[in-house]
Amino acid sequence: MKLLILLVVVLGLVAAVQLSKVYQLSISLRGKREEDISEADNRLNGGAWLAFMVFFYASFIWLMLRYGSYGTPPASEHGLAVDQLMNFNMAIIFVVFFIVNTLLFWFAAKYYYRADRKARFFAHDNRLELVWTIIPSIVLAIIIAYGLKTWNEMTGEASEDALRVELYSKQFDWTARYPGNDGEFGLANYNLITPMNALGIVTEEGIAEAMNEINAKIAEVEEEIMYEKGHLIAEREALMEQLKGDAHHGAHDAHGAHDEHGAHDDSHEEHGNHDGHDHGHNGDEVKAIIEARLSEIEEMLASDKVTILTDAAYEAKEDKLYRLQRHRQRIEEIREFNYDGELSAWEAGMDDQIVKGEFHLPVGREVEFIFRSRDVIHSAYMPQFRAQMNTVPGVPTRFKMTPTVTTDSMRVVLGDPEFDYVLLCNKVCGAAHFNMQMKLVVESQEDYEAWLSEQDEFLVKEEPLQEQSEEGAEQPAVEESIESTNVTASL
Repeated sequence: MKLLILLVVVLGLVAAVQLSKVYQLSISLRGKREEDISEADNRLNGGAWLAFMVFFYASFIWLMLRYGSYGTPPASEHGLAVDQLMNFNMAIIFVVFFIVNTLLFWFAAKYYYRADRKARFFAHDNRLELVWTIIPSIVLAIIIAYGLKTWNEMTGEASEDALRVELYSKQFDWTARYPGNDGEFGLANYNLITPMNALGIVTEEGIAEAMNEINAKIAEVEEEIMYEKGHLIAEREALMEQLKGDAHHGAHDAHGAHDEHGAHDDSHEEHGNHDGHDHGHNGDEVKAIIEARLSEIEEMLASDKVTILTDAAYEAKEDKLYRLQRHRQRIEEIREFNYDGELSAWEAGMDDQIVKGEFHLPVGREVEFIFRSRDVIHSAYMPQFRAQMNTVPGVPTRFKMTPTVTTDSMRVVLGDPEFDYVLLCNKVCGAAHFNMQMKLVVESQEDYEAWLSEQDEFLVKEEPLQEQSEEGAEQPAVEESIESTNVTASL
């Protein structure tokens, strides 16, 4: 079958070549050149342009009617404004599109080449320059002003009773955080990110854990540097040379002191003996320290901890040690931070609620979103709400919106019982970008509060429990801290 298809293709190419040769031969027999086009051919081409214009516009209108909608009606208050802004822009684009293309097609049909006509040429016209400069400038100014108005409404200050939700992005995952009963998000710092604290929320336990981890890493690198064989051998040789030099200088000083003793009087002799005693005493201490270090080096060389590194690898270890020490310093600086209010940075983050997989919002209540990113630029996109914002590492971004249609109501409107709102990443952020999404549920205030009450807090301190034993004696108070199961589930 494949061979038959190949033969058909080859024969088709051969036939096309032969037809072109026949066409060229017929032209030469008629005594005309190939580039000579008759007026009838030009007229036919002009009419074909008009026919193509009708087909082109009909296709465009059909595509707009078939695929031009956004799929779902807007599900937020500002979504209506965004759609109005989009429709305004599209109306301008459509008007310009039809005017420009109609002129292009009409000019091509009307002014086809005729031998008895000559086109007029002019190099410049100030009126035309003004028309196509001033009119687009005015239209663009209107579009920008309208767009800024809509943008400022989305990114302006949220109301005091607005719900605050943080959306945290990383390759290729979303995490939502709610501020808890205190209404304040706990301080978050990337230096405190651990497998059990994916958002880097600051707590005393978190800082202690991070310090223990960084100290362990520093100790490991210091040990690798300390037990490097080449540097240990070089240090041993330098210390042995120092011992030999001290012994030589000691003998020379003793000989010099003997000669000096014979040349000076009694008072100078007594003073010289005192200085010689101190010098000898200090020399003995230095010698003991060097010998102790030599003994330590021998033990280290005999240890199984000895490493052998190239100069480049050794410098890399030193650089890594420096960076780890800087990291430890930054963690120490976090301790100095505190809120201006009554809550400390540690207490504010303890009741934050972290959820994975899906997050919920109450219908009809304004929501202020705060966006953070751990690694690269992502884009938080909620298409049904006409909401999108870049998430930038190190630079929190935000916008606000008010959901107006619950998930159940939208399912009824669309006739799709499986429909769900979704949070997507709309910025190509890596190989698994296509899979970076999170389900969003919009529901009544009562259902939202019931769902939120079931979410674990990041770090819970339980109240002391006074329980009676079977004999009636009080049991000791219990106070414990538990990590959020949601955070564990995210690993």
